[in-house]
Amino acid sequence: MTGGARSRSGAVAGLAAAALFGAGTPIAKLLLGQTSPWLLAGLLYTAFGLTLSLWRIARRSPRVRIPPAEVAPLAGAVLFGGVLAPVLLMLGLVAMPASGASLLLNAEALFTALIAWLVFKEATSRRIVTGFALIAAGAAVLSWPGQPQFAGTWPTLAVLGACLCWGIDNNLTRMVARNDPVWLAAVKGAVAGPANLALAFSLGARLADAAAVGAAAAVGVLSYGVSLVLFLSALASLGSARAGAYFAVAPFFGAILALALGEPFSWTLAAAAALMGAGITLHLTEHHNHEHAHPAVTHDHWHSHDDGHHSHAHDPAVAALRHSHEHTHSAIAHTHSHCPDADHRHDHHT
Repeated sequence: MTGGARSRSGAVAGLAAAALFGAGTPIAKLLLGQTSPWLLAGLLYTAFGLTLSLWRIARRSPRVRIPPAEVAPLAGAVLFGGVLAPVLLMLGLVAMPASGASLLLNAEALFTALIAWLVFKEATSRRIVTGFALIAAGAAVLSWPGQPQFAGTWPTLAVLGACLCWGIDNNLTRMVARNDPVWLAAVKGAVAGPANLALAFSLGARLADAAAVGAAAAVGVLSYGVSLVLFLSALASLGSARAGAYFAVAPFFGAILALALGEPFSWTLAAAAALMGAGITLHLTEHHNHEHAHPAVTHDHWHSHDDGHHSHAHDPAVAALRHSHEHTHSAIAHTHSHCPDADHRHDHHT
């Protein structure tokens, strides 16, 4: 798969992740009337963690062995994104009207991009920054209430803290994105879900009726589990900032579903669509092309033989599929269009 094709497939994965996550938001809001936020978060994560684990067992997926250097980033991603962020979000929502929270949650994409650009030195350009700004503006327009209400300093800081944790999570997850995305998502759900359930029960929460639990499980599997797998694929192909920008359109897909369910059309939705569409177009038409070097390395990760970086000898039947095994790359310098994906984390001096 060429650099351009890989970036397009990453964009499709990122937008599909946003669509699933955004479509699940209106349903999750309905479920909040029947169960506590902590309990719902626990049910969502546990459902997709268990389902994805069973899926891997049923498919007899090979055991994942991550390199020792990736254990800390994975643990950090689970801690920040699966445990701390939901807790901070719930603490903020308890004392904050939804109008203010909906605006503040747009900060996740901003934190993701800033951390990627400033801390991890992910490559960027005026086109990407402009596209990101347009997408973020569209998200802000879509979630802007008539009179946004916040609720003091601490609830506001709690919601912003959740967004910061998710931004850290996205950038740490990028460091392990070579691994099987289904396994990564299963680990997140299996750890974060029970942690949130334990917190909910310790605070006195009780399970709702079977129908509500089943609905929560379905939303968890599709809007959180499958969405997370797709987002992880986008991270591996695009890098944190670009994948986060595509995921930022999730509220738009939620608004489209709400429209289909009977809510009236608004010019706010049209304006958001125009801004987001312009931003996505700038990202999709990006051409980052320069000579760069890959050092010699021996490692084990999931790959296919159509990406321009894996041409080692293989059984043709295996080489045609995505697979994982230890292999060696010789040092090479070449020029082609690429994104700051898992294979292109080189420095940029210009």
